[in-house]
Amino acid sequence: MTYVIAEPCVDLLDKACIEECPVDCIYEGARMLYIHPDECVDCGACEPVCPVEAIYYEDDVKDEWAAYTKANVDFFDELGSPGGASKVGKVAADPQWIKDLPPMNHEE
Repeated sequence: MTYVIAEPCVDLLDKACIEECPVDCIYEGARMLYIHPDECVDCGACEPVCPVEAIYYEDDVKDEWAAYTKANVDFFDELGSPGGASKVGKVAADPQWIKDLPPMNHEE
């Protein structure tokens, strides 16, 4: 099991979770952040610092956001497991359906 970043992160990319992650397993895509399922150690440090509650334990992802569990896996299809997001930087490898989402407006 692992943590998953869901829809509230799309077009927000707050990055507080990146700063909190002790194993550097949260990668930046073009439209959202992704947690590497094999690098995550399930510590949960990222979840409480997310300002929009976009991070869930895999078993707790809301039904309407279930596809984001797969998106957090698919993002790494070509990237593999580089062993740390800071080595890689921003990667435009969002799954196609994420790329195709309409722009998200996060204004209150």
